[in-house]
Amino acid sequence: MKARFWLVAVVAILAQPLQADQPGRAAIASAHYLATEAGHEILAKGGNAFDAAVAVSSVLAVVEQTSSGIGGGAFWMLRRAADGFEVMIDGREMAPAAADRDMYLNEDGSVNRDLALNGPLAAGIPGEVAGLDHLAANYGKLPLSESLKPAIRIAREGFPAYKKFISMLQYKEADMRRWPAAAKAFLPDGKIPELGDLVKQPDLAAVLEKVAAEGRDGFYTGEIARRLVDGVQAAGGIWSMEDLAGYTVKEREPVRTTYRGYELVTAPPPSSGGIAIAEMLNILAPYHIAELSKVQRSHLVIEAMRRAFRDRALYLGDPDFYPVPQARLTDVNYAAGLRAGIMFDKATPSNMLPGRENLPEGTHTTHFSIIDAEGNMVSATLTVNTIFGSKFMVPGTGFVLNNEMDDFSAKPGAPNAYGLIGFTANEIQPFKRPLSSMTPTLMLGQGKMAAIGTPGGSRIITMVLLGILDFVAGNGPESWVSLPRYHHQYLPDKVYAEKAAFSAADIAALEAMGHTIEVRKEPWGNMQGVMWDRKTGELTAASDPRSGAGRAIVK
Repeated sequence: MKARFWLVAVVAILAQPLQADQPGRAAIASAHYLATEAGHEILAKGGNAFDAAVAVSSVLAVVEQTSSGIGGGAFWMLRRAADGFEVMIDGREMAPAAADRDMYLNEDGSVNRDLALNGPLAAGIPGEVAGLDHLAANYGKLPLSESLKPAIRIAREGFPAYKKFISMLQYKEADMRRWPAAAKAFLPDGKIPELGDLVKQPDLAAVLEKVAAEGRDGFYTGEIARRLVDGVQAAGGIWSMEDLAGYTVKEREPVRTTYRGYELVTAPPPSSGGIAIAEMLNILAPYHIAELSKVQRSHLVIEAMRRAFRDRALYLGDPDFYPVPQARLTDVNYAAGLRAGIMFDKATPSNMLPGRENLPEGTHTTHFSIIDAEGNMVSATLTVNTIFGSKFMVPGTGFVLNNEMDDFSAKPGAPNAYGLIGFTANEIQPFKRPLSSMTPTLMLGQGKMAAIGTPGGSRIITMVLLGILDFVAGNGPESWVSLPRYHHQYLPDKVYAEKAAFSAADIAALEAMGHTIEVRKEPWGNMQGVMWDRKTGELTAASDPRSGAGRAIVK
């Protein structure tokens, strides 16, 4: 009898699908085909996912300065296959030493939006170059100089102007013309390039070559640093040589949460995304949302969004300067208290939530995801904040500076460029890092490993949430990146929706509950996702179809 039982048990074990130890191939999805190809080029030279991340980041800094660049910052979420080690590399921009809480206020106390968004005073100390150096030195297999080669080549030889790049130049042409170096770099002969014209950036190539030869010191000290500081100060900015030399990369412990048998490894402060994701999933956990009607499911998700963004405004900031109550905000009991206020048939007006009263109402970033042949993973979101950042370029450098200072709260309760509000937790202070919505995320469990993320300002967090829910529902990257999107951020108290997100009947039903729905003409986001199904061995990747310039490659 015992022998028979043993035989049945062995057969049952053998019948279970085996999980592969390694994918054997690599998947990369990014916002531009040249960046994706550069990542695979570095993998073919013996690099790992972290070397590929350096290549993809730096090429995006060349071909997509609308959204990222070495004048900006980034978060890289890493998972090392050999030991399961997970960490977020924080290359977020930092306020210069001369920054102060009221630096963007007019005499009447109003916020000077132009100073906060345009020109050198809007720029924080960039962190991307330090982050790339840190990635290569601590996690890569190749020298930084090797992984930067594709970016240097493309900057020097040029890339074909593409539709999105041209349309963003058209949108920001007047602002670009305010700063001669930027106009010279992106408007050759005083005109916007035509489709297919080669965009060459020799000054940027020279800076990247300096970094390739000297590492972070080639950017943060010496000749390049002096050029940056002199150029910024001459145009009215407040950077110093000490600001640049003192910039440090930080390794952050990820936010971890679980949802329906999956583990989510996501971005910690100074990102607001991970805590908000954990809070929203904890609120939704007891609901069997897959069994609900679309209207009822959307209502509950919107109510979770509303509550998480309320907490974002009140409690989140740079943890090195403010005691972020992360443990409380991500606790399931705290979520239960928030859930108790949700009505199944009625929206909760944002001004009815406990907290601050009488608050005023009030996209450009990039992302890539990588899984290499060994199973190492990277989910990275990079930014200069709004389109072309501050639009300011120091002559002779070839890259625009960020306008990330606008991600601070310039005044309690005053909305930033994305309509997000903030208070003391995110006020401007010297050396502080502004709160971010960037949410690079890894999804693990039930034999699957995936990386997801997107640009989109305040909408990053809700896009990632919808992608996670779709992943948990059993769908792959092609579905996550294509999903119609909707968003609520507490204030203004309305639901923004893409055209395909809701039918007319859905909108009528949600409005009957008390929601205000605003259908936007243009889509948003540029999600990039990769997934490895260890049971089937399938490796998949997808790039958001909304952009048209992205590329996902598995090989």
